[in-house]
Amino acid sequence: MTLALERVTKVVSGQTHIYETDLVLQPGTMNVLLGPTLSGKTSLMRLMAGLDVPTSGRIMWNGQDVTGMRVQDRQVAMVYQQFINYPSMTVYDNIASPLKLMGKTSAEIDAAVNQAADLMKLTPMLQRKPLELSGGQQQRCALARALVKNAGLVLLDEPLANLDYKLREELRIEIPKIFEESGSIFVYATTEPEEALLLGGNCATLWEGRVTQFGLTPSVYRQPVDATTARVFSDPPMNFLQISKTGHVLMFGKGQKTPATGALANLPDGRYIAGFRPNHVEIGKHTADAMKFTTNLVVTELTGSETFVHLDHHGERWVGLVHGVHNLTLGAPLDVYLDPSHVYIFGEDGKLVAPAAYAAAA
Repeated sequence: MTLALERVTKVVSGQTHIYETDLVLQPGTMNVLLGPTLSGKTSLMRLMAGLDVPTSGRIMWNGQDVTGMRVQDRQVAMVYQQFINYPSMTVYDNIASPLKLMGKTSAEIDAAVNQAADLMKLTPMLQRKPLELSGGQQQRCALARALVKNAGLVLLDEPLANLDYKLREELRIEIPKIFEESGSIFVYATTEPEEALLLGGNCATLWEGRVTQFGLTPSVYRQPVDATTARVFSDPPMNFLQISKTGHVLMFGKGQKTPATGALANLPDGRYIAGFRPNHVEIGKHTADAMKFTTNLVVTELTGSETFVHLDHHGERWVGLVHGVHNLTLGAPLDVYLDPSHVYIFGEDGKLVAPAAYAAAA
């Protein structure tokens, strides 16, 4: 049940929604589409489902060309962020509806519905109507209906966005278990890098209609092929800084420097771009070779146990995520520190030259 997209594009009214894309998804895998809003995640899923026809290229399902095949004739289940249920039917009948269309026996339907309801914490609500449920319960009903279909391809378009935090965390753990047991191809769209990492499997990063990288999720996170992928797979986005290398020294911005060791020792002299994630920005020097940068504090955001600091470094905007709650003065200078082992090196064209030392060793 392999799904293959071969040189697929989608152009609408002269505007390219999906640039030429090649993807191969294997049975029994979780595949995360990660990208910001309007990056092309939903457009790509609609092409996979058969809801839209590609402008060029073809969709192959288990070796068969299904490019023009109707979605009704495919083994597809899809769940949107905006839940869709039948309001006149009970939760039980909503979940059972695809099984009835498939001609399953009453016993088979009852067993499948009760199993899905138990997983989705819906058992006490099976005789209620969807409008009697909360938004999160209605979304769980839609998820359960998709899962009982036992479809070969399950498309989940930000399905947990409307659920409360605790249930969202539980389902992020349960969904990978479900796909492992079913053998289906799962495609899960999200804007959150953290969610992609929790789900695991494979990850395709998207930016403005292009798939920038596809591979095992931890590998894409640790070794992004370019600055765009690194930006997508970081929340807040990765910070960047112009640097140069001369001999065995890397010069960062205005006056900061560090020895070019390890993989960087053989880097040709020239200009590069350094990238570092917000969680690696520190207030206080925690390693002997940490570099100090004097910035101006623009905004702070408290999350309770952590603080987002928005910084201005000679016109470049950075974001840091530092542990604890700090009493900081807006508009005042703030010294921040960066461990060189957390720095990625990109060429001026944005392509990865050297991953951060900590990531390469992971």
